[in-house]
Amino acid sequence: MFITLEGPEGSGKTSHLQPLAEWLAGKGYRVHTAREPGGTSISEQIRAVIHDLKNTEMHPHTETLLYQAARAQIVEQVIRPKLAKGYIVLCDRYADSTLAYQGYGHQQNLEEVRALIRYATGGLVPDLTILLDVDVEVGLKRKTKNDTEWNRLDAYDLEFHQRVQAGYLEMAKQEPGRWVVVDAGKEWEKVQKQLRRIILKKQAESEIRLTPQTLR
Repeated sequence: MFITLEGPEGSGKTSHLQPLAEWLAGKGYRVHTAREPGGTSISEQIRAVIHDLKNTEMHPHTETLLYQAARAQIVEQVIRPKLAKGYIVLCDRYADSTLAYQGYGHQQNLEEVRALIRYATGGLVPDLTILLDVDVEVGLKRKTKNDTEWNRLDAYDLEFHQRVQAGYLEMAKQEPGRWVVVDAGKEWEKVQKQLRRIILKKQAESEIRLTPQTLR
């Protein structure tokens, strides 16, 4: 099963990922966590270039293509092989981030961006995407307060981040069978419990049956 966490900056994706993985592992499932961009040596090198605050001259087209290059590598090297072996793959961001940031945020042609994503992923779509939604200004303040990585995209203006958030909500509205929206402005513990309920519900409803580690 392929599960992705999406959301604007400071929504808590990264802080929730590992506890979710540990919880699932405790239930006997094989779990692999990943992040985008990154997750492989090549993808991490591309991440460093994209996020470097010094690269202010980077054009949105360049940014979009670099994300796809990093994504193609992790999909083929990590995600597809893990799914084929029966792992649950939990990913901090995936292709929907490109639509939100490079599509809606930069106001690029969405169909052209989708075509690039299809090429990079080979059409691999998550079984479940959870949108951790938070007010843009609150999220950016969280990020600065928590002293986490502040990268070139974080430094875009407020209007850009507001377009990103609106794009996420629009995608969730268009595809309710895959997306679930969670209010990430709540207390961390409450959000974590809600995420667990959502995953269990999806597991019960899905035609994909997760294979416990004891049945390997």
